[in-house]
Amino acid sequence: MLAAVIRYVELHRAMGFKFHAQNGLLRGFAAFAEARQDGFIRTQTVIDWAGKASSGAQRRNRLLTVRRFALAMQAEDSHHECPPSDVYSCADLDTLLAAAAQLQPAGSLRPATYVTLFALLAATGLRISEAIALDLDDFTADGLVIRATKFSKDRLVPLHETTDLALRGYLAQRGKVSACDPNFFVSANGRRLCYDTVKSVFLKLVRSVGLREGPGLPGPRIHDLRHTFAVRSLEQCAGDRRSIDRHMLALSTYLGHAHVADTYWYLQATPILTAQIACAGEVLFSGEQP
Repeated sequence: MLAAVIRYVELHRAMGFKFHAQNGLLRGFAAFAEARQDGFIRTQTVIDWAGKASSGAQRRNRLLTVRRFALAMQAEDSHHECPPSDVYSCADLDTLLAAAAQLQPAGSLRPATYVTLFALLAATGLRISEAIALDLDDFTADGLVIRATKFSKDRLVPLHETTDLALRGYLAQRGKVSACDPNFFVSANGRRLCYDTVKSVFLKLVRSVGLREGPGLPGPRIHDLRHTFAVRSLEQCAGDRRSIDRHMLALSTYLGHAHVADTYWYLQATPILTAQIACAGEVLFSGEQP
């Protein structure tokens, strides 16, 4: 790994870049990876190493520096994994939900509301505006009815059984606080959640756990939960062209997009998708039928 880092750094310096900071970071990563006996770049190793930085900005800098190195290495050998730049990891989601569960006042409906809301966004890819607009009657045996969405259309969003169970669990707690209110997600005073309030709570949570720095600095957004859902769902799709075509059409409908092309902007290369693309490229190059 260190030999590849040295070669990568020398290449950039030959092109006129000083590459001092990058050199130090990449050597540090190489030592960390070699201590784990990694022969290739592994996404989890990158995340673990980046997570040892003392601030969110430094963790992001570590991640992006190694990601650029990984992209170069992956072009030479597909065994190298390339970590995503802005898609939530499972660990990030767990951290976010754990922080939401600690919201005050303890014992009130507030922690359950935000845990359920953010988990629902991650599990379904709903727009935040669609989630906070839900009424109790929109939760049906067939899934969630999303009414008058971005393109003034209604759609049905089927739910996994675990998501359905989690929503029913939330409603059992909610009914003790605001049984007569038609809104699905309610605030402490029993009224519909306000977007500005939800955004404020989200930012407070991601900053408190180190996923984002202070105001004006980049970091995870609520909308990234929707992007993550799109990417993760495609990772689960079979790799043949017909399956992908059907999946993309279904995903576009599920997300409420007017055109399939709108869904492509939600996608980003991840190690799993890159491996699938590489396999498809090999099949095409060999002349075999998909």
